[in-house]
Amino acid sequence: MTEQSAVPSLYEWAGGLPAFERLTTVFYQRVPQDPLLAPLFARMDPAHAQHVAHFIAEVFGGPPLYSGERGGHTAMLGKHLGRHLTEQQRGRWMALLLECADEAGLPDDPEFRSAFVGYIEWGTRLAVINSRSNQLPPHDAAMPQWDWGAAKGPYRGE
Repeated sequence: MTEQSAVPSLYEWAGGLPAFERLTTVFYQRVPQDPLLAPLFARMDPAHAQHVAHFIAEVFGGPPLYSGERGGHTAMLGKHLGRHLTEQQRGRWMALLLECADEAGLPDDPEFRSAFVGYIEWGTRLAVINSRSNQLPPHDAAMPQWDWGAAKGPYRGE
């Protein structure tokens, strides 16, 4: 086994789909009490938390559930069109998600959290940009595939 193949995916390190489902369940249970976020999700599909869990899990190396069931990254981009999200809403979404990551028991090692925060920063900023438009880019957007980045994997104290 090579050193590279011994590095788990972010999905595996987090605990698989159950970890991301816990995260989004906790998060979307708290959203209705948040004055800044509640209006954005007032008519949320009851399955929304599960859809978001599938998306994040796929981005982090999990099975292509969101792509197979919901249309992939292009479909996710479409969810934000014309929503005119603000920087204040973006920042609050991100801060609440990070609080919920702790509550949901996602790994708190610096390497995982660095990758997690990096993706959430990138994704939320992309959502704000796309929310200013009413039309998708003229091509299919590939599903992001996030990895450990500069950390190259978890520190195992070995």
